[in-house]
Amino acid sequence: MTTNKPAATAARVNNVDYYLAAAPKDKQATLKKLRRTIKAAAPKASESMSYGIVGYKLEGKPVIYFGYWKAHYSLYGMGNRVTKSHTAELKAYLLSKGTIQFPADEPLPFQLVTKIVKARIAEIKKGSAAR
Repeated sequence: MTTNKPAATAARVNNVDYYLAAAPKDKQATLKKLRRTIKAAAPKASESMSYGIVGYKLEGKPVIYFGYWKAHYSLYGMGNRVTKSHTAELKAYLLSKGTIQFPADEPLPFQLVTKIVKARIAEIKKGSAAR
């Protein structure tokens, strides 16, 4: 797992549209589709830039974040429970403490991203209902 900063932070941006526009041309279509996929799965989540990457929150809680790097795309912030509940589907990818890395030279599993986002939303709503 790389410890470098996301690729777009060279020119730190505070707007998601600018972040996507700053991405290399070969990554822009995938990033835009990833954004649409997350928004469709979490339509009530707010979108913003956080830690130099794109983030989504629902009820003040992080749903998911995404960023791009030279060799991969990453999803962050969904927690270990969500990733552990999808272990079989994620076995082909590098995982680390609520982070998933998808190789940039392979198609992103958008249906899996949808499932992960919906699982995280269910986790947030369950926590809210428990209060």
